[in-house]
Amino acid sequence: MKTRSSQPEKILLGIDPGTNVMGYGVLRVCGNKAELVVMGVIDMRKEKDVYLRLGRIFERVTGIINEYLPDEVAVEAPFFGKNVQSMLKLGRAQGVVIAAAIQHDVPIQEYAPLKIKMAITGNGSASKEQVAGMLQKLLHLRDDQMPHFMDATDAVAAAYCHFLQMNRPETDAKHYGSWKDFARKNSDRIR
Repeated sequence: MKTRSSQPEKILLGIDPGTNVMGYGVLRVCGNKAELVVMGVIDMRKEKDVYLRLGRIFERVTGIINEYLPDEVAVEAPFFGKNVQSMLKLGRAQGVVIAAAIQHDVPIQEYAPLKIKMAITGNGSASKEQVAGMLQKLLHLRDDQMPHFMDATDAVAAAYCHFLQMNRPETDAKHYGSWKDFARKNSDRIR
């Protein structure tokens, strides 16, 4: 798809890691516009062996990367909750996704769930349904295009969050390494 924009087209792959159901979403970005290419889930609930699940994640993510050739991957970071075992399982799934991206030389960016929800809805405690509803509006999706599993919309949300971060305007604001650095560079403002 050629456009008149001077900015090149980018393909972003978003991943919502999971060892039972993993969501993925692909966005095509040109300038300040993003459109959905595909979203779906990798359903591993029938596979009982945890290591075979990880192998399946690697195979499917590799297949998605080979099919859509993303320029960048945005991965939702594991949520640090009270259940350590769940966090470890999600971390393993995320690690497999990262390994697949590294194998294909695709840059990876990780986003905390709170940051993704804030970027999409403006509310860090938004529900999955609220995130999905906002994405439906932002990407102009019909009801029949919305998936059964919200893991897919969570993955699209990670990609869309990355898209928003890419398009943040550069600022001329000064950057400081420490309070001492700030004081040195702003001595005229300190009394």
